Amino acid sequence: MNTAHDGSDIEQFDEEEQGKDRQFVTALARGLELLRCFRPKERYLGITELARRSGIPKPSVSRLAGTLAKLGYLDFSPELGKYRLGAAVLSLGYSMLSNLDVREVAKPLMQELAEHSQASVSIGMRDRLSMVYVESVRSSSPIILQRGIGTRLPIETTAMGRAYLAGLPEEERNFLVDQIRLRAGDQWPQVKAGIEQGLRDYAERGFCISMSDWDKGTSGVGVPFSAPEGGMMAFNCGGPAFMLTRELLENDIGPRLVSLVKRVSGAMGRI
Repeated sequence: MNTAHDGSDIEQFDEEEQGKDRQFVTALARGLELLRCFRPKERYLGITELARRSGIPKPSVSRLAGTLAKLGYLDFSPELGKYRLGAAVLSLGYSMLSNLDVREVAKPLMQELAEHSQASVSIGMRDRLSMVYVESVRSSSPIILQRGIGTRLPIETTAMGRAYLAGLPEEERNFLVDQIRLRAGDQWPQVKAGIEQGLRDYAERGFCISMSDWDKGTSGVGVPFSAPEGGMMAFNCGGPAFMLTRELLENDIGPRLVSLVKRVSGAMGRI
């Protein structure tokens, strides 16, 4: 199956390769791919657009969407002839978030750092080649990044993503970096340099930095976090670059974020 998501970072599964796995159900995977086609602030999608974004043939998309609608994962509008995400998707996401104990433990500490830095502090988990916010708090500053739970960030150019890579075992990190290389194309030399600098920053300081590498005018720091229930996460603190200068990130915000992650780990029984 081709990757066709309008330049987004959502990579599709390889049906031929996955078909070799007896535990892999292609029809189920295709249905989940349809759900991934919906983006923030985008309410309805038709069969043609779903097929284009997913790379799945239109007749199959029609059958899959109909099934998902009957199960409550999609809602169909007869007037528009299009689908939107259904309430069943929200229930899945809520169940996942409610079982992340780290959110409850970390939130007061995150709010404290957000107010100190006059920025945003978030926790992210990996979804393919993206980091997705599972918790985010903002300061009371009127100048603040408006990114909340569900925000997707590229791994390779963000402080959070680079921190995530830095915290992984070498074999797993190398696999993801190779996937990033394939996606980066001609931009790979620049992307590679940023990742390598992030690994050096983490080795030397315990945190990674991004200065307008992903979003022009935005800077931040990231620290990896090994979740007690298993798996890697990452924390970040980010905001406007004119406020979060490199000097401030290196000498104040970065060390404070490292301390925050250590306190969260200790509170959750991990030293």
